[in-house]
Amino acid sequence: MNDPTQNPWTTLSSDVKYDNKWLTIKHEEVLTPAKTPGIYGVVSFKNKAIGVVPIDQNGDIYLVGQYRYTLNEYSWEIPEGGCPLGQDPILAAQRELKEETGLIANTWTQIGRIHTSNSATDEEGFMFLAEGLTQSEQELEETEQIMVRKIPLAGAVAMVMDGQITDAISQSAILLVARLRGV
Repeated sequence: MNDPTQNPWTTLSSDVKYDNKWLTIKHEEVLTPAKTPGIYGVVSFKNKAIGVVPIDQNGDIYLVGQYRYTLNEYSWEIPEGGCPLGQDPILAAQRELKEETGLIANTWTQIGRIHTSNSATDEEGFMFLAEGLTQSEQELEETEQIMVRKIPLAGAVAMVMDGQITDAISQSAILLVARLRGV
């Protein structure tokens, strides 16, 4: 029997179909693990995904709400953003927290790593817990129109469980923090 941890796929060809400053989409001709011909579409992101759960001394966390163009709906989520490849994810996390909420944290803990949709994309995400918060001014980008909401951690868990928070990184990070905090 072959080693199941080794790549059973063979890439026959790879053709870039779309490319911009955020992502590349490739069409690939492959041989499947059964050695039959197949195709694969691969979305490669040019940033790592970053998510931050800012939590205050009372156990409340901060969510951001914004209209998500791709979903055509409003979304509640943790502060998130992109980290250029080669940059330390903690630096991007600190920048995104300040940009979206105006918060600055004294203590940072990486709580997880995630692949957001590993059947179609190679996107890698990093999740952080931010503590020791100080309020400053938001520094929104031109594409952002964000509402900030402070909520008890248990309330955020309830929002995940009843489908009010659907973003994958937000769900994962909130549930990881809840587990770490015994909520």
